[in-house]
Amino acid sequence: PLRGGVAAAALPSAGRSYGSQAKEEEELRVRYLDDEHKGIVVLGLNRSHAKNALSKNLVKMMSKAVDALKSDKKVRTVVFRSEVPGIFCAGADLKERAKMHSSEVSSFVSRARATINELANLPVPTIAAIDGTALGGGLELALACDIRVAASSAKMGLVETKLAIIPGAGGTQRLPRTIGVSLAKELIFSARIVDGEEAKSIGLISHVVEQNEAGDAAYRRALALAREFLPQGPVAMRVAKLAINQGMEVDLVTGLAIEEACYAQTIPTKDRIEGLLAFKEKRPPRYKGE
Repeated sequence: PLRGGVAAAALPSAGRSYGSQAKEEEELRVRYLDDEHKGIVVLGLNRSHAKNALSKNLVKMMSKAVDALKSDKKVRTVVFRSEVPGIFCAGADLKERAKMHSSEVSSFVSRARATINELANLPVPTIAAIDGTALGGGLELALACDIRVAASSAKMGLVETKLAIIPGAGGTQRLPRTIGVSLAKELIFSARIVDGEEAKSIGLISHVVEQNEAGDAAYRRALALAREFLPQGPVAMRVAKLAINQGMEVDLVTGLAIEEACYAQTIPTKDRIEGLLAFKEKRPPRYKGE
């Protein structure tokens, strides 16, 4: 089994990986899955000694990995998970931050915010698999993903006000867009932590699953969800995400114009021709992402 109790069957043989080879433990593992999971890329947080807290190095590695993924046409879905049992991400590395000069702190927060924005803007579907605790920047990371899946035992919250600061990597903007303004204010003002069941009931996550013995139930559910996306037209998936993301920020009339412009991008593609042909011939389409 791989680190974190994930069976080899759940994580098929990986291809390329990015990361700091100098470290004994790769803080971010990037896995290109194979076989029936081909097209799914798994980003695995792996700072067990620091509860996956976001350090300068980890943010740098995340930025590098996301930058490589956004231009890779073979990538169809990205799953963000933890390879450390019981924890998704504890937020910013406060021990590292305590040693920083005030100007360094501002720079680090800007870099973390930019990296999380880059994740949000990936052109393919992204799924956060929350099998453990996701606090502060850890939940902001999950909020930047298109879909969140969590174990019922997982704990989530934006707890920054306890430290006399506010969420600085998108939390004040993405949480109200996800669960509504009033409830988002309540959670941020109280610094309350919710479990997977409550997170599902308020719309913070899309799916809640009972944790399994291996501690990777949310990850397995995320993989199953990602497999549902794989057969669809790659270009259509990209422009659908673009249309939804841009349309949510404008009025309906403008949103419909955005949808029309995005729809037009699918008309000349070989994907569209193949999709119509496959439908006519009653067979599964063979998309190439063109």
